[in-house]
Amino acid sequence: MGRTAKDTRLHIFLLLSLALVFIWSYVGYFDFWGWFLEALLVFIGIGILVSVYGKFRFTNLVYVLVWVHAIILLIGAHYTYSRVPVFNWIRDAFELSRNHYDRLGHFVQGFVPALIAREVLLRKSPLQRGGWLLATVICFCVAMSAVYELFEWLIALVAKDDGEVFLATQGDVWDAQKDMALCLAGAVVSLFSLSKLHDRALKKMSPVA
Repeated sequence: MGRTAKDTRLHIFLLLSLALVFIWSYVGYFDFWGWFLEALLVFIGIGILVSVYGKFRFTNLVYVLVWVHAIILLIGAHYTYSRVPVFNWIRDAFELSRNHYDRLGHFVQGFVPALIAREVLLRKSPLQRGGWLLATVICFCVAMSAVYELFEWLIALVAKDDGEVFLATQGDVWDAQKDMALCLAGAVVSLFSLSKLHDRALKKMSPVA
């Protein structure tokens, strides 16, 4: 089955609705550079997906997950990760030590890219379903998380005190390690919970889709 009109309508809806969230995220942002750095990740990621759309179309499952991930990033960009109102309420209601929205972000940082990597490897590499595919995808996600933490470290060196808005460590000296652990957990949960659904979505696509 090739690309259908229903698929195209879904993709257009996801793109247009994300554009509206992008605009909302920009209007009234808390800190420009914090917003810019987070929104830039969304812009680059969506730009890549749009640029390859004619040659490599992902499953709808992946597109929807990317859409959710992008919205999470844009919400964090608007408020900054340590000030997202709902998670401030959760912090206060459960007497937590910090706003944990950034923890959600790093969990999703593994959860969504795991399926992106899985799909690319299954369709464009000799890897088959099994242990090596699982290990490769998990290693990719953890490596990506480590690179992101190095990027945060670079921003902290350049921005100094202003870098805290982007880092959102909230005084936790083990923040980077916990972020990578959550990314790892997200990748594992994604692979074990969504692989069968992902396989069904892949079967519905034509070999050249």
